[in-house]
Amino acid sequence: MDVEAFRKAGYQAIDRICDFYYSLQERPVVPPVQPGYLLKQLPDAPPEEGEDWNVIADDYQKLILPGLTFWQHPNFYAYFPTACTFEGMLGDLYSTSTPNPGFNWTSSPACTELEMAMMDWCARLFGLADHFLNSSGTGGGVIQTTSSDSALVVTVAARSQYTRRHPDAKLEDLLLYVTTQTHSLGVKASLVLGLQCRVLDVKPEDEYALRGETLRAALEEDVARRKRPFFLIGTVGTTSSGAIDRLDEIGEVLKDYPDVWLHVDAAWAGVTLACPEYRDVSRLKDINTYATSVGTNLHKWGLVNFDAALLWVRSRTDLTDALDVTPEFLRTKQSEAGAVIDYRNWHLGLGRRFRSLKVWFVLRSYGVKGFQAYIRRCIELNEYFASLVKTSPSFALVTQPSFALTVFRVVADPTALGLPAPLGPDALNDLNRAFYARVSARGEIFLTQTQLNGTFCVRLAVGAERTRKEHIDRAWALIQEEAGIAVTLRETFDPSNERLRKRY
Repeated sequence: MDVEAFRKAGYQAIDRICDFYYSLQERPVVPPVQPGYLLKQLPDAPPEEGEDWNVIADDYQKLILPGLTFWQHPNFYAYFPTACTFEGMLGDLYSTSTPNPGFNWTSSPACTELEMAMMDWCARLFGLADHFLNSSGTGGGVIQTTSSDSALVVTVAARSQYTRRHPDAKLEDLLLYVTTQTHSLGVKASLVLGLQCRVLDVKPEDEYALRGETLRAALEEDVARRKRPFFLIGTVGTTSSGAIDRLDEIGEVLKDYPDVWLHVDAAWAGVTLACPEYRDVSRLKDINTYATSVGTNLHKWGLVNFDAALLWVRSRTDLTDALDVTPEFLRTKQSEAGAVIDYRNWHLGLGRRFRSLKVWFVLRSYGVKGFQAYIRRCIELNEYFASLVKTSPSFALVTQPSFALTVFRVVADPTALGLPAPLGPDALNDLNRAFYARVSARGEIFLTQTQLNGTFCVRLAVGAERTRKEHIDRAWALIQEEAGIAVTLRETFDPSNERLRKRY
């Protein structure tokens, strides 16, 4: 493909992408395909001769689009949102047109310096303290692939810091902490690094937040067992429940354990810090006071297309001391003089994508006010949905709404279901599984399930940039419709009707 052929193909691609977005609302959120649908349509090997580009482009429309789950769909309420903006798409397009690996300043100065600037822009947008700024010269920020990578990187740094301070420590005695609500990234980091991980229980009455007394009891117990606690992940906005750990209490406890690194994972909810009215709820003061590192994802609820996970550290040398490997061919006079940041020493890999470009495009296009308006709109839509749940006799909230997340379930009214008595916990869980299965089978909206201390429930997370009130109304109507099939649900839980029990 030469330049002019690329120009023509590019025009065609943009036209088709625009047509796709015009039709997006009419498409199903989840593709109605079965496992292996694509594999059956692809040859076993690549073609011997190159194919005409138009055939390839048409096959994308015919084979690939029908098998995609549309995370940017206005009726997507599952997991957490994945940002998708035209500004982000253009940033990716421009960045891939100049494929710079960005491993050090010399490899492409603009890649490094724009990332430094964007991380400081975002730190200021979110109200982070000056010690997290690249311009501070001590701390700083770096773009990682995902929050899982951020957690792995800071776990490596925390381990390195601890073993430098305690050279007699055995790796098998090192211990990191997460809670039952922490994202699986914590447990995965322990698996990758071969470290022990203790999972701390949290309580419904605490809105599933980690409390200081729970942490202190665990620390005292583990130190008495001659373990070496060195790392804790606190969360602002857990995946299942939207819980926010009590970072104030945690920080005070850790004053007595200064070797424990506190990483705050705010992958989803961290973007709420852009709005001053949510900073107390999101514990900005505690993050700035106690956190050794903090991360959030612009590619979730931050308008920047995947991937763009932001990670800030209080001390940049904690990363570079752990990760700096500099063979002769990577040495430069600028780096040797300490005049530049070499981001390869801030993450596990060597090469890295030019992700800061799309951050720059998005923040300039939306501005602070546009970014804040988007966050506020999503929260308002979720509050509206939660109000519908609260006023319905057929549903109940399992936790208090957390920003743009509502966790709810069907509650069985014995009268409505024709039952002589309320359902027990297991039967009520089965009823909600049946309800969730019915909603999922429709394909018109996409929700996800979770389980909180044995309670099966359903999550609705607002965040798609195109979601509006009419979409929430449609989702609520569908949810009510599926929960309102009283006869079917009654038969499902009729002990004499084994066939329907198994079916649902």
